[in-house]
Amino acid sequence: MRNRSFLRWLNLSRKRLSLILLALVVTAGALLFGAYVRAQQPVTISFLLRAVEADQMQGLADQFMAENPDIRIEMVRGPNAADAVENLYTTSFLLGDSPYDILFSDVVWIPKFAAAGWLTDLSDRVSEADLADFLEADVAAGVYQDGFYRMPFRSDMGMLYYRTDLLDQVGLQPPETFGELIAASETMQDQTDVNWGFVWQGLQYEGLVTNFVELVAGYGGFWIDPDTLEVGLDQPAAIQATEFMKGVIAQGISPPGVTNYIEEDALRQFENGNAAFMRNWPYAWAEANRDGSPVAGNIALKPMVHSADEQPAACLGGWGFGISATTPHPEEAWRVVEFFTSPGPMKDFITEFAYVPSRRALFTDPEVLAVFPQYEQLLEVAETAVPRPPVGQYAQVSDILQRYLSAAITDQMTPEAAMQAAAGESRRVLGVDG
Repeated sequence: MRNRSFLRWLNLSRKRLSLILLALVVTAGALLFGAYVRAQQPVTISFLLRAVEADQMQGLADQFMAENPDIRIEMVRGPNAADAVENLYTTSFLLGDSPYDILFSDVVWIPKFAAAGWLTDLSDRVSEADLADFLEADVAAGVYQDGFYRMPFRSDMGMLYYRTDLLDQVGLQPPETFGELIAASETMQDQTDVNWGFVWQGLQYEGLVTNFVELVAGYGGFWIDPDTLEVGLDQPAAIQATEFMKGVIAQGISPPGVTNYIEEDALRQFENGNAAFMRNWPYAWAEANRDGSPVAGNIALKPMVHSADEQPAACLGGWGFGISATTPHPEEAWRVVEFFTSPGPMKDFITEFAYVPSRRALFTDPEVLAVFPQYEQLLEVAETAVPRPPVGQYAQVSDILQRYLSAAITDQMTPEAAMQAAAGESRRVLGVDG
């Protein structure tokens, strides 16, 4: 009797064991199948950018995803104001692990984001030979201390536009120096129907800083030395640059309202035939030469004027790609960055949307020149480009400079007093002695 009971128990135990083993096999299979399915799902790489740029870059994103089915690009459309996009990136990092794998960055954001530890050093992913194909200033804008954090995508640089027909009319050559610009402006205002000699960006915003960067370098000075953190705002060159800005307004060469101008305001005056010279970015070329523009076909560009014994300078602008330090997919993120910054996609993008390339060879590419013949001239300007100081406190020191430059050109302070005050505040922010 006990034997039969034991056998029944044994049979039940075997059945239970078989069921348990079957359950384990099924569970393991389900887990393996799930892992296999997940492995087949594309990795999503996301980045935030201005809505207008997302629309423009969608074609490249589609091309990449067609060639790389294991990666999906998610472009998050943000505001069209660059500083608003920067604030959104900053907030995402401050809250913890950012949801963005890539940072699509203006040149002036890199020091801040790198100093905070939010970006991956790309030095091991790209060689010096690779970087030699890009504009030198574009590469420099990706460097912070000993690391490299931004691959260039599209460049930008300030330049001097001028009316070729008016110069011919008065028998003058394009100006090279500050004095020649003033003299040519006055001559054309006297002898032609142009109202203003020189228009630029004088509103209290980042554009005012970019104008100053070119002028102070043209006088042989500097704003901040990123290596030593020395501040040059209270030195003679910076005061001269500020006096130039104030002087062209006082002399009637620039309109009084220039202290409220952004890029579009200066462009409007120039393209309507109301100004002989204009400081602006490359995008203005296509607009000023559009069908129906009063100045179409009668404009040219060159590097900004400078002192007789100094070299010209163009303030560097532009955008590129960094990789978030918290991305769970660094390899896939790098593949996206590599694609966007490679010659073919960059060429397609700049020829379709009239941006400036970061790769030097594209400035003389026959297919690019067939669309934008001015790019050969533009390369001369690009080679003079200088970045704004790559310091971690850039936002603060830029705000200081904007405020005091505006005070000087609107007659609230003398140029010398304004630059001395700006220098003092900047040193305190940077934590250096005067």
